[in-house]
Amino acid sequence: MEPSSGEGQSARTGVRVEVRGSGRANVATGVPVVDHLLGLLARRARFDLALEVAPGSAEVELAAAGRAIGDALEGPLRADGARGDGYGVAPAQEALASVALETSEQPLLVTNVAFSREHVGGLEGDVVSSFLRALAEGAGLTLHVRLLEGEDRQHVVEAIFKALGAALGEACRPVTGGE
Repeated sequence: MEPSSGEGQSARTGVRVEVRGSGRANVATGVPVVDHLLGLLARRARFDLALEVAPGSAEVELAAAGRAIGDALEGPLRADGARGDGYGVAPAQEALASVALETSEQPLLVTNVAFSREHVGGLEGDVVSSFLRALAEGAGLTLHVRLLEGEDRQHVVEAIFKALGAALGEACRPVTGGE
């Protein structure tokens, strides 16, 4: 029987991911922009996502969220019959991003986006990179993030999270006949 959900928990987080969901998100990180971005990810993946992160710095909260979601997705990504790899491309206004991923024994984040310059919704520093790296480590993924177009930093990050959601959703779906 193929698992359809994953759960992860650390001292700082509680998460539940239903990979055969409808795209609903109930996210409480204490950082509204993070809640919005994770909602975009859940909608594109068609996951039902419930996440609660204990208060802390934005970087710590986002990394904890990435790790918890990654831990919860590790089982569904490796379930018998699951693709284990996925690709997504998504726009957000003038920005266009692509994400390709596959399960791996050596988690890795490769990107052409300079996240250290990001200032989105009051977040500063490398918080987006921290989330992506923690997600890759938790789920055991090789994760390639490419910005194809875009200047507005909010739109760039939204496009990345949408593309990531599409790729994760595809990777958790069962392989069909011709694949």
